[in-house]
Order: sequence, then C-alpha cells, then structure tokens
Amino acid sequence: GTAMRRFLGPLLCLLALRLPASSGAAARGLDVASYRERVRAMFYHAYEHYLESAFPYDELRPLTCDGQDTWGSFSLTLIDALDTLLILGNVSEFQRVVNVLQEGVDFDIDVNASVFETNIRVVGGLLSAHLLSRKAGLEVEAGWPCSGPLLRMAEEAARKLLPAFQTPTGMPYGTVNLLHGVNPGETPVTCTAGIGTFIVEFATLSHLTGDPVFEDVARKALKALWKNRSDIGLVGNHIDVITAKWVAQDAGIGAGVDSYFEYLVKGAILLQDKELMSMFLEYNKAIKNYTKFDDWYLWVQMYKGTVSMPVFQSLEAYWPGLQSLIGDVDNAMRTFLNYYTVWKQFGGLPEFYNIPQGYTVDKREGYPLRPELIESAMYLYRATRDPTLLELGRDAVESIEKISKVDCGFATIKDLRDHRLDNRMESFFLAETIKYLYLLFDPDNFIHNDGSDFDVVVTPYGECVLNAGGYIFNTEAHPIDPAALHCCRKRREEQWEVEDLMREFYSWKKTKKFTLKRAPDHGEGENVKDSQDASSEKAGEKRNSKQSSHSLLSCPSQSFNSKLAVLGQVFLDNT
Repeated sequence: GTAMRRFLGPLLCLLALRLPASSGAAARGLDVASYRERVRAMFYHAYEHYLESAFPYDELRPLTCDGQDTWGSFSLTLIDALDTLLILGNVSEFQRVVNVLQEGVDFDIDVNASVFETNIRVVGGLLSAHLLSRKAGLEVEAGWPCSGPLLRMAEEAARKLLPAFQTPTGMPYGTVNLLHGVNPGETPVTCTAGIGTFIVEFATLSHLTGDPVFEDVARKALKALWKNRSDIGLVGNHIDVITAKWVAQDAGIGAGVDSYFEYLVKGAILLQDKELMSMFLEYNKAIKNYTKFDDWYLWVQMYKGTVSMPVFQSLEAYWPGLQSLIGDVDNAMRTFLNYYTVWKQFGGLPEFYNIPQGYTVDKREGYPLRPELIESAMYLYRATRDPTLLELGRDAVESIEKISKVDCGFATIKDLRDHRLDNRMESFFLAETIKYLYLLFDPDNFIHNDGSDFDVVVTPYGECVLNAGGYIFNTEAHPIDPAALHCCRKRREEQWEVEDLMREFYSWKKTKKFTLKRAPDHGEGENVKDSQDASSEKAGEKRNSKQSSHSLLSCPSQSFNSKLAVLGQVFLDNT
C-alpha cells in the first residue's frame, strides 16, 4: 500500500497540476474579459509613451524614452497603430490621428525606403484606415470609398514605389529613394517576400482608384517568381531582379519568403482569383514533400531538396494561421502546438530555434515582440474554439508584461535566456501583436462580423455593401474589407460585366445544359463549365484592348463557393 501511495502520490500531483491546462481555459474560466482589458492597457502604455517621447519619429526607443526614424520618416508607429485604435473602440483618437497625418506626413522626401516595408506598413495602414474611416465616425467625401484624403495618401506613397518595378523581369528592387527613384548602383538582389508581397495593397488601390497600374505590377512580380521556381517546385530566398538568377537558394516558409505564400492565399480570397490559389496549392505540395518533417518545417536546397538548415524561425509561426485559411485545420493545429512548446520553453519565440538540439541559435536568441504565433492562434481560435489557443494568448500577455515592460513602453527582448532588452519598440508591436491579442480575447469585435451586420453605402457607381466582415489582413495586420473592391467600378466596366453575364446566361439557355440552382449529374457539369469558360473568353477577347489586366467579376469562372454580389444580384453556379 505504501509503495502504491508513493507511486500514486506524485502522479496525482501531476494530474492535479495538469488538469486545469487540459480541461481548457474556458472550462476553468480563463477570464477572457480581464485579459482583453490587460491587452488594452498594454496598448495605451506603449502608445501614450510613443506620442509623448517619440512622435513625430518612426519609432519609440523605450529604454531612453526618445524616438528614432527607422523605415523612412513618416511617423510610422502612428500610421501602423491607427486601425488598432478603432479595433479597441477609440473613435476620438482615431479621428484626431487622421487629422494629424493629413497635416504632417509628406512622402516627397529624400529618404531611401524599403519598398516592402513602406508598402505593408504605410500603404497598408493608410488603406485600412481609409476603409474604416466612415465606421470611425469621420465625415467622408461624397465619393468615398472611391476617394478620400487617406486614399490619396496611400496612392501617393504607392506611386513613390513604382519606379522599383521598372526592371527587365518586373520583379522590384528592394530599396527606392522617395524623391529620386531607384539609386544608381542599387543592389539588384531582393528577397522573395520583397517581390511577392504587393497584391493585397496594390489590387485594393487599383480597384478603389480605377488605375490598373498597381495591380498590374504586383501581378507581374508574382508571376515572375512563379516562372522562376525550381524543377521541384520551390523558390529560394533572394533573387537578382535583373537576371532572375537565384542568389540565396534556401527554400522554406520563413524569413525572406513568408509573405509571398501568404499573399497568394490572401490575394486569391480578396480577388476571388483561382489562378493565385492554384499557384499556392502547387507550392504547398512541394513544401509538404520537401520541407515538412514531423509537423516542423525545415530549410532545404531549392533545386535538390536536401536539408540546408534544421531551424525553426519565429517568422514561420504565421504558417498555421495560413493553413487554417485554406481549411487545413488539423495540420495547422499540430504545427501550432510544436511552435507553442518553443514559446513555453523561453517565454517567447527566439528568432531561430535549432530543432534537433532543441535550443536557440547563436546570435539569434532575441524576441522583438513579434505577432506571428499570436496571429495563428487568433485564426485557429476562430476555426476551432480550442481553449489551448487562449492559453497561448494568456502566456503572451504574462511574459511580454513580465519581461519586456519598461517605464516608457515595451522593449524588444535581446536575449530570451537572460531577458536582456534592446532599445527598440517596432511599430508592428502596436499594429499586429496587440491587435491579434485583442482580437483573440474579443470574440464580438466588429472585425469578426459573420455578415449578419453591414452598411449600405451609396457611391457614384451605385449602392455597395461594406463592413460585412470577411476582412483580409495584410501582412502587417491591416484589415482590408474585400467588399470595398466592388464599390468603385467605372460605368463602362460595369456595362461589360452585365453584357458578359447576359451573354453567358443566353448561351446557357441555348445549350439547355444549365439551369440555375440545379446540381449537374452524369458528369454534365464539366461540359457546362467548358462552355461557360469559352463564352467568357470570347466576351473577354473583344474588350481586352480597352481593359486593364485585372479580370472583372465573372461568376461562372470562379471556383470559390461564396460569390460576391454583382450590383446586389447573386449569381450561382453549380460547380
């Protein structure tokens, strides 16, 4: 009996310790509301100190309570934090900041800026704020959302980036001078993500302004990467944008590649574009085949598929969230749980983690308060409601407060082993980390709208529905309302669209192969699809000369289930 007790004692202790965690946050009442309020307080601790000590510089230096310019010189933290203010419900400060930005931000400056960072942080932040400004109670122009001061600023910033795309391959340089364009002698080597992370912002700009140039250059860059993938279907890390030669041939899902894959999926959803999605699904197969081991992802040589680095990078933690977006929730959860074990080991995700050794990599022990694991938790919590995901949120709040909170904000963790800090607070801390944490703990936020609530806006092009949910976050967590892309169609394009739909409708009637809302049988659906595609192509040929390269909404050729309405009329197809 004693022996049994001696054996059972520790076991029962273990069980007692283990039960709360496994029985789930909700069951034992992890107080979601109190964590939400703690996240809100974290935001204001950082934000108010930025305003007090660092504005108008790009970023706060939290250890010295001053500011510095990092990615340009456009009060970056303010632009990046703007939509977070609204998500936290702070309408008055949102309105004040919009006025400050209109007065104070100028892109006509002699500054060398990262094309990628300026796009995701500045263009993305301004577009998102523009599309949310009516919700925030701002007086909007008559033509909104097809015009407005924030949209003009976003367009101005994006125009400053266009010279970077003037290369033989259509793949952009990584750096551009906002006044003079690409500097003579600029390196032609750009990372893959720096080429493939434009479609969300640039297509949104094209659809809102009616100028196709933005979407055109973004698509051309995406296709150039696709064309230069290796025979086994992988892309490397850095490429020469003049010669299209791969300079760094490591293939993986992390740094230097990450948001290219993310934007194929998000671009496909935003634009209902099956070509972008099929590109991603091809990559996904190659990634699973060559880089995935035991629900971890390694780095491999892009031509041979041999392992080059058995390393997990904190930036890769976005991947489970991306998998959940394409419905691959089981795989997403398994990989997420691997990554979460690393978080628990260190109280944060080190930049690099050696998987076989189970420890940090030399000089890569830091955690700059990145959002990626929390981002994945937010998506997966929407998909599964698994309380483990709330526990990651809890752990993130506790460890960021314990390790990185200082009098003047929150500081980058220089080394997770001894908790030394660095004098920097990246703008993504307020744009992404805080936002995803808050959304994880705020199930009723307007961002999570399921379509039961919406606004109808009258534009010069007719009525359109906005704020119905389905927001697409750019890679800096700036939400874009996909419905807004259908508000600003020019009349002629609308006419073509209606003509196309009528043509297709009559061709279906003639062939007697298609009745609305009837499921095809005996393989008949395939033929219907072919005839529809053929008729769309014919209609398309006639107007290609006049039309920009982005295809107009043409319901029958879309492979997605949820169709967006054309002028309020939903057309169903039966594929």
